[in-house]
Amino acid sequence: MVRSVAVIGAGAAGLASIKCCLDEGLEPTCFERSEDIGGIWRYTDSMDGRRVSVYRSIISNTSKEMSCFSDFPFPEDFPSCLPHSLLLEYFRMYAWHFNLLQHIHFKTTVLSVRKHPDFTTSGQWEVVTETNGIQESHIFDAVMVCTGHYQKPNLPLASFPGINTRFKGQYLHSCEYRDVEAFRGKRVLVVGAGNTGGDLSVELSHVAAKVFLSSGSSTWVLSRLSDHGFPWDMISTTRFNHFLEWLLPAALMKRIKFRKFNSRFNHENYGLASTKSSNFKIIINEQLPFCLLSGTIVLKPKVKEFTESSAVFEDGTTAENIDVVLFATGYIFSFPFLEESVCSLFDDNRSLYKRIFLPQLEKPTLAIIGLVQLTGSVMVGAEIQARWVTGIFAGWNKLPPNTKMMADVSKKKPLVKRWVMLLHPGENLKMSFISYADEIASCAGVKPNMLKLLLTDPRLALAVFFGPCSPYQYRLVGRGKWSGARDAILTQWQRTLKPLRTR
Repeated sequence: MVRSVAVIGAGAAGLASIKCCLDEGLEPTCFERSEDIGGIWRYTDSMDGRRVSVYRSIISNTSKEMSCFSDFPFPEDFPSCLPHSLLLEYFRMYAWHFNLLQHIHFKTTVLSVRKHPDFTTSGQWEVVTETNGIQESHIFDAVMVCTGHYQKPNLPLASFPGINTRFKGQYLHSCEYRDVEAFRGKRVLVVGAGNTGGDLSVELSHVAAKVFLSSGSSTWVLSRLSDHGFPWDMISTTRFNHFLEWLLPAALMKRIKFRKFNSRFNHENYGLASTKSSNFKIIINEQLPFCLLSGTIVLKPKVKEFTESSAVFEDGTTAENIDVVLFATGYIFSFPFLEESVCSLFDDNRSLYKRIFLPQLEKPTLAIIGLVQLTGSVMVGAEIQARWVTGIFAGWNKLPPNTKMMADVSKKKPLVKRWVMLLHPGENLKMSFISYADEIASCAGVKPNMLKLLLTDPRLALAVFFGPCSPYQYRLVGRGKWSGARDAILTQWQRTLKPLRTR
């Protein structure tokens, strides 16, 4: 019987895990190596080599209604798209409201997580921590690893000949970026046209002498603003749209999506993307197209090699006199505290059952929370994971036999091209938000039943099916049902407009 649970990390996933443990009557102890909550969303000017944080100007790509914890909406006067300071304020409100802080040990580093000698029968773990130079050993019935996938910068220098041996300028990873001042008046090459690469290119274009943006794949650029000025995810992430994707042939859906993407501007004219490309990604950026139109950013293909002061691209062109190369090439997850016998069982989240559990373990008492990238908010995905996991720890939910879990993992583990893994290590983690959230919610018994809703509450059923698939939907039924969920769903559009009504 699981009682005590170690929660590693006090970011969004860690806070949700503590709260879910308390909801299930478990005893959580959270270890956070820094001095505060918030994880990557806690911005600091200083560079702590052990901690990754966002850059100063970042704005969330997902809206507040689609990113909140499912039983704790954002304040109605908060804007829909949030800077890091307001997200951190929201985390503080959540932690205070549910009395989470008393369960967190700050400035405490987890050194090792090892199976207890009698693990095969007890499922317990020995966790060694260090606080102010003093090490301590603890025994826990279960462990929830909530450190996410923004842990170790991915810097694939081997894929860029000459960057180490010939190039005389400076190069750095985007995790070292704080603001534009260090780049003023310089010629900058940004490698990687994901969300971070696009954001930083736009910001640098205001002060740099020239900005080049290198991308090796088709990139579709969407805006946070969608129909009638509402947030894009509230318009696009609906059960109705999800049903259409399931119903219509994939090729037809692809054509519909590309036509929608091109409605704002023709991506092929801008050199960003082609409807014929099978390798593409989607980023959120309002200003990038204008920067390309005005020439303040120049789009380039993949880098072939570096010379002393230049970058040579695969199309044979050259960017001369490059002062700084900024690699926006993502992150690699890392769990250095896990014993080798456990780490060797998986190389990424595709090796995990439902992206959470190691099926080879004799006891399912280790859960990886938040190691998933979704087409919607990862915060919401991490919370639904934590609800299911703590339900398993408490004995309410059950896992299938190990053989069935391993068979499921093998069936769902697709092949990913090696170069995609090197330059875009998060690509293999991406999943459909509704598909994944519904899958875990079904396991936890909290997925809404559309037919039953239609018969008992038609107004709510229409809002759930045709409106945004907001996290409140997973609080309508089952364990953890929240009495405010219905009202939160029916009033979400008003909360979106409220911060705009300022005159």
